[in-house]
Amino acid sequence: MIEREYGVPGEILTAIWGHETAYGAVKGGFDLAQALATLAWEGRRRELFADEFVALMKVADKGYPRSQLKGSWAGAFGNPQFLPSVYLRLATDGNGDGRADIMNNRADTLASVANYFRDAGWRSDQPWGVRAYVPSGFDAERYRTKINAPVCARVHERHSQYKTVEEWRELGVQPQRPLAAGTQATFFQPDGPGTPAWLLTSNYRVILEYNCSNYYAMSVGLLADEITR
Repeated sequence: MIEREYGVPGEILTAIWGHETAYGAVKGGFDLAQALATLAWEGRRRELFADEFVALMKVADKGYPRSQLKGSWAGAFGNPQFLPSVYLRLATDGNGDGRADIMNNRADTLASVANYFRDAGWRSDQPWGVRAYVPSGFDAERYRTKINAPVCARVHERHSQYKTVEEWRELGVQPQRPLAAGTQATFFQPDGPGTPAWLLTSNYRVILEYNCSNYYAMSVGLLADEITR
C-alpha cells in the first residue's frame, strides 16, 4: 500500500531502514536535547543545531517524552534517523492512528521514508541505476561532468555528464537490464577504469539526498536489488 501510494519501491524503503538502524536495532542512545544543545553551543554549525534544537522541542510537544527522544550524537533519531526538522516536515502517519511514530512503528517508518523520497523527486518509472557493459578502451574522462554541484561537490564530481541511454549505447555503453532509450543517466565506475560500471538515473541522486555519499547510495541500491532477487 505504501509503495502504491508514494511510488517508491518497497525494496528501497527496506534498504534505507536497514542501512540506517539495522531495522531498528541500532537507533542511538544520545539524549537528543543534550546533544543538540551541546552542538549549538560548540559553535561550528551553531545555526543548524540551534534550529534543530527548537524543532526537537516541537517534536516533544507532540507527546513524545524525553526518554523516547534519543538518537545519534548529531541529532538524528528513530528508525529512519530523521533530524527533528525533517520529522516535522515529512514524517507520516502510515497506520492511520493519527501519529507519525518513527521510533517504534513500522508502517509510520516506511511511510515517512517514502514521503521523504517522493518529496526529493523519486520517479516511479525508473530504477536507481543498472549495471552496464563498457567497451574496451572506453575513456570515461572525456564525459566527466563540468557542473560544480552546490553541495557535496566531491561526490558529484565523480559522475559523468548526463546523456540519454540511447546516447550511451551509441558510445558503446550497454545497460545490462532494460532501461528506456530516452532516460537520462550518468556513467559511474566507483572503483575506476576496468571495474564494474553503472548507468545511474536521477533516482540515484534522490538516494544521495538522504546521505550524500556514493558509498551509501550505491550500497542502498545494491541491497535493494538483492532484496528483489
